[in-house]
Amino acid sequence: MDFSLPEHLPGLLAEMDAFIEAEIKPLEREHIQYFDQRREYARTDWENGGVPRREWEDLLGEMRRRADAAAWLRYGLPSQFGGRDGSNIDMAVIREHLAHKGLGLHNDLQDESSIVGNFPQVIMMDRFGTDEQKRDWTEALITGERSMAFGLTEPNHGSDATWLETTAVRDGDDWVINGAKRWNTGVHRATHDLIFARTSGEAGQARGITAFLVPTDAPGFSVPYYWWTFNMPTDHGEVVLDNVRVPADAVLGEVGRGLEVGQTFLHENRIRQAASSLGAGQYCIDRAVDYANRRSVFGKPLAVNQAVQWPLVELQTEAQMVRLLVYYAASQLDANHHMEVSDKVSMANYRANRLVCEAADRAMQVHGGVGYSRHEPFEHIYRHHRRYRITEGAEEIQIRRVAQRLFGFGRK
Repeated sequence: MDFSLPEHLPGLLAEMDAFIEAEIKPLEREHIQYFDQRREYARTDWENGGVPRREWEDLLGEMRRRADAAAWLRYGLPSQFGGRDGSNIDMAVIREHLAHKGLGLHNDLQDESSIVGNFPQVIMMDRFGTDEQKRDWTEALITGERSMAFGLTEPNHGSDATWLETTAVRDGDDWVINGAKRWNTGVHRATHDLIFARTSGEAGQARGITAFLVPTDAPGFSVPYYWWTFNMPTDHGEVVLDNVRVPADAVLGEVGRGLEVGQTFLHENRIRQAASSLGAGQYCIDRAVDYANRRSVFGKPLAVNQAVQWPLVELQTEAQMVRLLVYYAASQLDANHHMEVSDKVSMANYRANRLVCEAADRAMQVHGGVGYSRHEPFEHIYRHHRRYRITEGAEEIQIRRVAQRLFGFGRK
């Protein structure tokens, strides 16, 4: 078994680092208030619902434009969309590498922003969209001309998505949607919201749920407020749909099979999240080790104390095991349909997300009071990655997915 990286990746990462130093770091230094201890304050429009400031999002947009011009942004997309056919193992290694570099404009945690884009909506459109939808949406999603929020979770239903209460009924050639959605990430600037609604069947059934591309300016579509979260700014809107009318061509995928569309989104995100969490966790470990070697206490380096060494050794060992698991899951995704290896993806996701939280916490502890301050990045890393233990399926749901495969639950 070969554990080395694909031969093209080391050189690719070196090219990427050169691009970051030449094009992205100078831009970051011009706007350092978004990356130093002022980051949360500077990024947040506190008087406008806590959403991201337009200036901050414009900076992210400029980063993406530069990355696209340099042929990095679309790396993981098929060549037909201007991408470079990057594989899942490519994306896992790249996302780990970028997160391992620490906080920065090259791979910021807000809005999953990175010089190498994560485009689950494009993959969804490619797999499930009609020819007309693909023409209207694919390039527009990449450039930002159109954007899509994700409306699956509801006030009374999260992981139990098959029990959602939002409904859509036919009225002539149209559909009329009623219900409410929670945690609609990015809806503050989205042109559309991908709304999942029951169109047939009974509560608890996977079949009978349909995905709709709903314009956010449609009559009856409203965002009464945004949820302020552990990590600010927030772009997580509460959405109400009151007799929202959409045409038949707003359906994405087949009527009654919308959860298949949703599963594609989740699996595309889960493996990327796992890789990013692994990279950020390794960054925290490395920083803690470096500080322990440099910090002198009671006349000797902090690193000579086993109480400092052993927790970091445990974390380093866990990071290496998670790395192999992430790479394995990514390679399996490249070789199989995503549902066939969903348990491997779930394993990688929940273990990596736990790792980064533990590593950030340990880095704070090793650094002492300064580690707890916002002058170091650990609190920001912790607050951001802590949400990954809940989003895209809580870790309990990930474990349940593994248990289903392990014990044979749900097999026909």
